[in-house]
Amino acid sequence: MGATDVHGTVADGFERVREVFAEVVAEQGGQVGAQLTAYAHGGLVVDLWAGDEVGGDTLTGLYSATKGAATLVAALLTQDGVLDLDEPVARHWPEFAAAGKEAITLRDVLTHRSGVIGVDGGLSAAELADDAVIARRLAVQRPYWRPGSAYGYGGFVTFAMVNEVIRRATGQSLQTIYEQRVRIPYELDLFLGLPESEEGRFLPIQWWTATPEQEAAFWSDLPGPHSILGVGYGLNSTPPLDQVAFANTRAVRANGQASAGGVGSGRGLAGLYAAAVWGVGGRPPLLKPDTVGEFAQLHSVGADLVRGDQGNYAVGFQAKGLRYPFLAANAFGHDGSAGAEAFADPLSGIAFGYARRRYGFGWSYPEHDRLAAAVHHAATS
Repeated sequence: MGATDVHGTVADGFERVREVFAEVVAEQGGQVGAQLTAYAHGGLVVDLWAGDEVGGDTLTGLYSATKGAATLVAALLTQDGVLDLDEPVARHWPEFAAAGKEAITLRDVLTHRSGVIGVDGGLSAAELADDAVIARRLAVQRPYWRPGSAYGYGGFVTFAMVNEVIRRATGQSLQTIYEQRVRIPYELDLFLGLPESEEGRFLPIQWWTATPEQEAAFWSDLPGPHSILGVGYGLNSTPPLDQVAFANTRAVRANGQASAGGVGSGRGLAGLYAAAVWGVGGRPPLLKPDTVGEFAQLHSVGADLVRGDQGNYAVGFQAKGLRYPFLAANAFGHDGSAGAEAFADPLSGIAFGYARRRYGFGWSYPEHDRLAAAVHHAATS
């Protein structure tokens, strides 16, 4: 079998999705191992994969697509009444009140409005592997803008704050609650803490391919390491964070760092959102409609201080109805910097999961639009 051969199945009516996926794989020359899975109203309708070494059950680093799983835990605890989105973080975690952060709420953190996106001097790669260490560093950090006045993406640290609130409120980590209430009962191939026994299924993330001239041009005019973007993406550390090495580090995978340390597959990503809204395998949905409505509501839109026009957030989730205009206004999900993409569209009934193991040059993934549109068209025709 060649690297461009497509494997897997699609349900009747979803044949065009397979064709579009095959076109994407062929255009990539088989150099990008990828997986695409989709559910319609809780039923599996697409399960495809392609690329050297990649199978349907292959696992790889998901980066910020991890935030979708972490947000689901926060949503469950809010639904239970254990967490209150509008309660100050410092009520559970008194140390966090330092340096002008006493009024920051959990909602501020989840909507990227807290101003706490990193620390002066940066966090080392070893520190970024552990949510508890990140939380200790953030507790004394002054926000980078007045909380609530704007929003900006904290790529590697946001959910360390959420995790610390959960640990203080419940006595358990976000990862433990996810394992017990989400991953195990719904049999999801999406781990926040990859067991040693599953390491054989993990394929390392690969850096993008580009000519020296392309690389030089790309990096020549990027913001500096101590800019807002640099702080948000960990570039203000010494040395700057190596994003590829981050996901490929066993400690990151083992800890399941809640902002970007998840490991999974296309199946795991799609299954997460199907389980959240519709339930899978005869099991009920994790979230009630009111909870979905609360967490899918737009909160932070317009220019993101870190990501520019790439922002737009609901509560914890990205606002996918703004990212893909063919989806409903309350579609929600989260992508990852190596090319993972996942979302639920409650109106059309779609749960979508896509994973790939090689970065796209310049963090560009135009296939997301084509694949998402093909799934949506098939599901709504």
